[in-house]
Amino acid sequence: MHTTVIHTLPAPGVALEPLEVFYQDVVRGLTATPKYLDSKYFYDAAGDKLFQQIMQCREYYPTDCEMEIMTEQAAQIAQAIAAQTTSFDLVELGPGDATKSIHLLEQLLHTGLDFTYYPIDISTNVISTLEKALPEKLPALQMQGLNGEYFEMVQRVAEMSNRPKVLLFMGANIGNFTPIMARKFCRQLRSCMQPGDLLMVGFDLKKHPKIILNAYNDEAGITSAFNLNLLTRINRELQADFNTDMFEHYPVYDPMTGACKSYLVSLEEQDVHLCNDVTIHFQQHEPIHMEISQKYSLEETTQMALQTGFQPLTCFTDTKGWFADCMWKV
Repeated sequence: MHTTVIHTLPAPGVALEPLEVFYQDVVRGLTATPKYLDSKYFYDAAGDKLFQQIMQCREYYPTDCEMEIMTEQAAQIAQAIAAQTTSFDLVELGPGDATKSIHLLEQLLHTGLDFTYYPIDISTNVISTLEKALPEKLPALQMQGLNGEYFEMVQRVAEMSNRPKVLLFMGANIGNFTPIMARKFCRQLRSCMQPGDLLMVGFDLKKHPKIILNAYNDEAGITSAFNLNLLTRINRELQADFNTDMFEHYPVYDPMTGACKSYLVSLEEQDVHLCNDVTIHFQQHEPIHMEISQKYSLEETTQMALQTGFQPLTCFTDTKGWFADCMWKV
């Protein structure tokens, strides 16, 4: 038996339910020209699991590169933070399973700094897992997980505490935006922060194009399954009828602009229905833009800091020079 979903706009000032927002975002994307889906919806429970598998893929280098930085340079990062503030709120946007940031958390505790850790994620699964796992691994850690949109939750932390903030946005998540949108995002973060606050951003750096493209087209097909899982989620939560066998994962990388993009391509002309009240028509070979993974040079990261209200302090890079965690100050 299908649940009846009534798609009416609420009165002004009335908050939409998450499922209603999901529905509106999906319809907006699939009725646009060209079609797109918002990559933030990749991360249901199945998507979280698939992304963890992607990070273990032989071809997916960003995880190993940033893990090297976190394991080998955590003491230097902690020193860089301590040089600016010794009592603060550590706010991490999109922490995943915290397998990288846990090394910094351990070092900050070892250094004796006074901080509370606030991981923020749109995935309830991520936050509930962290709230269970981290206290077991780090009993001395003060933490509070926050489930929701980044800016809303950053503002909530600001209301909860007036201590200086150290924001972490690692894992090359900044690459999920185009450069224009990334600068807009950084300016929005800046507007939520106070003078002296710190921001550490993970950037996947430009390198040989084949290395980058292979990372988004792994032999095992896990990245393909990750993209197709969003169609499965839409089927389940929005009563759609996507046939995932009729779509194929297709990544491309432009070394001039640094843009790596993923698409799902319709293998035939077809109609897809959502909630029995919207029909989406696909031409044969028509793509859905799924995500972007933008790559940067170190010079471009410095320019972004200066253009968005930050002072670049230092960048921590892996030994190959493939990845950088850059620390900026408001």
